[in-house]
Amino acid sequence: MTTAEWMMDASHGELLVTTGVTGPAAKMGHRLTLAMTSWQAIVRTSSDEPVSVEVTVDVDSLEVLRGEGGVKGLSGPEKMLARSNALGVFDAKMFPTITFRADDVAPADGGYQFTGTLEIHGVARERTVDVQVSDAGDSWRIACDAEVRHSDFQMKPYSMVMGAMKVEDAVAVSFNAQVAKD
Repeated sequence: MTTAEWMMDASHGELLVTTGVTGPAAKMGHRLTLAMTSWQAIVRTSSDEPVSVEVTVDVDSLEVLRGEGGVKGLSGPEKMLARSNALGVFDAKMFPTITFRADDVAPADGGYQFTGTLEIHGVARERTVDVQVSDAGDSWRIACDAEVRHSDFQMKPYSMVMGAMKVEDAVAVSFNAQVAKD
């Protein structure tokens, strides 16, 4: 039985968050695409099969890539304001990291199912994540899509105009990476 560790970070791929907008004034708001630009993942394997994973994301690395919708395009200063608002929702100074740790790994169609603990904003919840793994010749492609709700982690989505426009409770999280085979 051989054991190994794979280390991945933002140089291997991207971790994106996409928000929606709700409320009577939703047409005024932007659906944001955010990048978490500083993260690391450690995958432990036994006999070439994953047995655990630990992912750590630096909340302060949040970057606003683009905004869709709204009355007009998202300007540079508006991106900075959106970033500041998002960091406030995360309470980033008090809770600077997001973590996912899973020791329960099961083979699944096209990849693996990881069950563990997701901790955001100081709140830990059990979470199961389906990860797709594909052979790209000299590397492995790894992908995952998930939904996360603000309310599950005692976070209040950003709102304005007395709540007439606010970020939807559920956000979409996507992860894509490519790791060289050893």
